[in-house]
Amino acid sequence: MRTLISLALLGASTLLTHAASGHAIDNEAAIRSAENSSVMAAFDILAAHAHREGDRIAFHMTTRATAGAAKPAPTGALAGAAVWSYVWPTSLDPSSVGFEEETGILALAATSHPDFDDTPLEDENGDGDTGNDGGDWHSHWVVLTPNEECGPGALSVRDIGEDETPKLPETWPGLPLFIDSPGFTPIFDGADVTVTVELAGEPDAAGASYDGVTAALKVHANVHAPLLCVSDVFDVASGDLSLPGRID
Repeated sequence: MRTLISLALLGASTLLTHAASGHAIDNEAAIRSAENSSVMAAFDILAAHAHREGDRIAFHMTTRATAGAAKPAPTGALAGAAVWSYVWPTSLDPSSVGFEEETGILALAATSHPDFDDTPLEDENGDGDTGNDGGDWHSHWVVLTPNEECGPGALSVRDIGEDETPKLPETWPGLPLFIDSPGFTPIFDGADVTVTVELAGEPDAAGASYDGVTAALKVHANVHAPLLCVSDVFDVASGDLSLPGRID
């Protein structure tokens, strides 16, 4: 069953990549952010936007330079590995994509991390090996929670404890984290990055709020809970993570 669902999602993701159009900065309803020369240009947010297209939601972000042009350097080890990301935190409940309900902040992310692969159902570079694609940009749903072990006021991807058996999406990659690898391909078009998604069970997302964030995450040095911390926030579209955008 998991294989059949995964194949269906793979097919859907191919169709969805053609559904996205327009740049965030071109939309009047987008969250605007001033240029900040102290932020790496490819992660300096100028605008973030999300809108519905039928039963789909297109998440857009425009940056000061070519989006996706910069990636973290490989370290050769999982411990301490870096993850760079374009993230859209939302007010949607995690259950809308198959996680246990009311477990944290549901966020969509486009990520690159060359030291490990967490999309076991995908072969992003088309070489026949599904285990060597972590450096290629790919999408995740993640559930974020405050975690002081990551630093004062920091967030982490919610861990799954040894004795916990939470509800998880069908495309959960098997990591002890609230993370999903749904196979929706990020589309890069100059300074813009777009990920178009379809929600499990087609919940009504109208009026849900969102924000735009660029950030670095890091795998714990001991590969232990907290497994994946937000280690550096490059930029926040709203400036204060207030989720002022509304999905129309």
